[in-house]
Amino acid sequence: MKKDLVFDRQEYSVRLTAVKNEMAKRGIDVLLVSEPPSQNYLTGYDAYSFYTPQIAIVALDQPEPIFITRFQDRVSAVRTTYLADENIRGFPDKYVNSPEFSAYDYMADVVKEIGGERSRIGVEMGGYYYSARAHADLVKALPHAKFVDADLLVNWIRLVKSPAEVALMRQAGQIADAQIKRGVDMIEPGVRECEVAAAICHQQILGTPKFSGGYDSAALMFGVGERALEPHPAWTDDPLPSMTTVYMEVHGVRHRYQVNLARTVSIGKPSGAQQKLADFAVEALNASLESVRPGRTCSEVHGVFQDTLARHGYEKEGRLGYPQGIGYPPASAERTASLRKADHTVLRPGMCFHMMPGLWLDNISVAISQPFVVTNSGHEPLTSTPRKLFIK
Repeated sequence: MKKDLVFDRQEYSVRLTAVKNEMAKRGIDVLLVSEPPSQNYLTGYDAYSFYTPQIAIVALDQPEPIFITRFQDRVSAVRTTYLADENIRGFPDKYVNSPEFSAYDYMADVVKEIGGERSRIGVEMGGYYYSARAHADLVKALPHAKFVDADLLVNWIRLVKSPAEVALMRQAGQIADAQIKRGVDMIEPGVRECEVAAAICHQQILGTPKFSGGYDSAALMFGVGERALEPHPAWTDDPLPSMTTVYMEVHGVRHRYQVNLARTVSIGKPSGAQQKLADFAVEALNASLESVRPGRTCSEVHGVFQDTLARHGYEKEGRLGYPQGIGYPPASAERTASLRKADHTVLRPGMCFHMMPGLWLDNISVAISQPFVVTNSGHEPLTSTPRKLFIK
């Protein structure tokens, strides 16, 4: 079968070396990678199969990871990864949703096969796809191994994107721009909310004339009227009224790399309070973006936003932003740094963030966001949609 790799072999080699170096520093002999984004990062694997157990095994003394998935998804691993045939394993159907058999017993046997039954094994204790049952089964099957928490080991390495990854983030940003434009163009009094949402989702997959998009790792956020006061609302089948507020956060996806983008639309003339809030939010957003540069901390960037907003009498309680990159359900944000007070993560070129200064107050809201990548001298916006309150 023809290999369908997103990146060249050297890109994956650099990633694997970085992970192994960190494993060696922590005294980890074998790393069991359960997070789908990290599996993709290390092997290229991409298929919607993460709802059943799957693991990428990285061992210090093995030249390649060993990827284990459901037997019928092995064919996707053959196509989308660079791995040798013997390093792609598919567990039999008897392990699928079985009250009697555990797929982690199968995975433990592979660990034993490579001599890891008495090794120091790292697992992602905080991962979305590493359950308490999975851990218990592995500990039982490998009683002589020492298990240590290696949660976020790969994630912190993934935080800094390579030039090839940033190129995909730019493409994802173009798709997000197209989604916002489609949504704004569709918004008119009388049009059903679900029609606008469907058009945005259609654009997400259609992408641009040059390249297609993909499914996102978090649902489209779409709120109208009072639901625009919520950070994570969903559409209804109601028609849009002649005077209201529409909030949408879209997700441009290119080869699993995701860029989020939010905008607020006023149908009819906005109130003076809402327009002022939008102006203040954009002012603070622009000031914090201009403060971005290598060597600054996430907390310092957050402080610029808060100080600017405070001059107008407002405060944002939640974090200002989060990192993005490879995305699989259930969440698009990487679980590492945050743009917020007391996060002293130092910004480095290649880090990509969604700066999301959503202000959801008691009776008024505005969300105008900006995804960006840290550059050698500052930042580069990943989207080009104007930072403003749209008025229809």
